[in-house]
Amino acid sequence: MTFLLWIAAVILVIAGIVTLIKGGIILGIVLIVVGLAVGPGGWSVIKRR
Repeated sequence: MTFLLWIAAVILVIAGIVTLIKGGIILGIVLIVVGLAVGPGGWSVIKRR
């Protein structure tokens, strides 16, 4: 499960960076934040609550 979360997080962050480069500032930032939240570190913080 952790491996799948890492892959999802990496894909979201890369998509966010590409979106930022293309000019979509808000969507790019949202994708990066969601990618960081989905990653195993962020997921463990969410699961504890």
